[in-house]
Amino acid sequence: MTRKKQIIVPIVILIAGILLFMAFSSMKKPPEEKAEVDNTPIVSVEDVTVSPMTLHVDSYGVVKPKYETDLVAQVSGQIVELSDVFVKGGFIAQNQLLARIDPSDYQAALIDAKATLASAQASLEQERAKGKVAEKEWKRITNASPTELSLRKPQLAQELARVKAAQAAVLRAKRNLERTELRAPYDAMIAERYIGLGAFVGTGSRIGKLLGTSIAEVRLPVADNQLQYLVNQGKEASVDLVGTYAGIETTWTANIARSEGVIDDKSRMSYLVAEVKDPYLLQTDSQQTPLRFGSYVNAKILGKELAQATKLPRYLVNNGRVAILDDDSKLHYVDINIARQDAGDVIVSDGLANGDRLIVSALDYPVDGMKLALPSDASDALPSDFESETQIASVKD
Repeated sequence: MTRKKQIIVPIVILIAGILLFMAFSSMKKPPEEKAEVDNTPIVSVEDVTVSPMTLHVDSYGVVKPKYETDLVAQVSGQIVELSDVFVKGGFIAQNQLLARIDPSDYQAALIDAKATLASAQASLEQERAKGKVAEKEWKRITNASPTELSLRKPQLAQELARVKAAQAAVLRAKRNLERTELRAPYDAMIAERYIGLGAFVGTGSRIGKLLGTSIAEVRLPVADNQLQYLVNQGKEASVDLVGTYAGIETTWTANIARSEGVIDDKSRMSYLVAEVKDPYLLQTDSQQTPLRFGSYVNAKILGKELAQATKLPRYLVNNGRVAILDDDSKLHYVDINIARQDAGDVIVSDGLANGDRLIVSALDYPVDGMKLALPSDASDALPSDFESETQIASVKD
């Protein structure tokens, strides 16, 4: 009996273990099948837009008058009259009287010169009459040819020289009298006035400083390698000048009048000179803003025109090519023509068209023709239960 127990008990235990194992095995859930993972690289793209483009070169400068004049006295004397507009900042018209030097001495000098001229002319006429009388008397006395001295020709020449000297003295006296009136040589603005009423000035004394208001100039430094983007190296190019007036940013239009034709020793720049006519708007009734002398302006010199062009960041260009996403969502490299490189951008004049999808994100191992995906494609590929779980997780957080 004892032996039977020893045999039955182990068998019962073994069977019970097998049954328990089977029971636990039936309770275990089978492993869930994992969805296929799409390893297609995701890229960001931007649509390319091409359009006509005008190249330009940036510069800067200070507005100055084309003509500046230091007005000086050409005769000496006391200032007896000053114009009301002869003040710093005043505007004057061409030939307008600014100041007058006492003309009394010069009027007297003119009268004296005219008297001397009249005396010399009278002496000349007397000498001519004497010469005619001498010629008649010589013919009546002898048939021989008379000498020049007999006909008083040397005396006549001397009197003629005195007349010319007297005429020159009259002209000089008139000119000195005219110089007592200090007038503007052109339309100008008064930059400085150095005299006052009653002051005595000598020949060469500074009276004032004039700035011509008909034309303003701006010297624009341009790097030599930037001239290639301008038509005819910038001659007669249009320029937009941007500055501030009363705290408001304002734009004025100018034109390149000339190139200085040399490279500056210090800056190694070429200089183009832009001109603005009537900067203070004195000749027109325009309500535009005047361009004041001394203003600092930024300049945009308009250059060559491109029929179709677009601007791209320089880092997207590799060996003259850019990556685009074609209609089959594949990577495709296209060759481009770079018209200009400027700072961090390049201007492309050929190789791209409207609607091209330019790849702007980085790829680890790009291969021409490789399959790519957009972020929107990746979102559409996610399973609905994954999206639900994501939304639930977001709510819990």
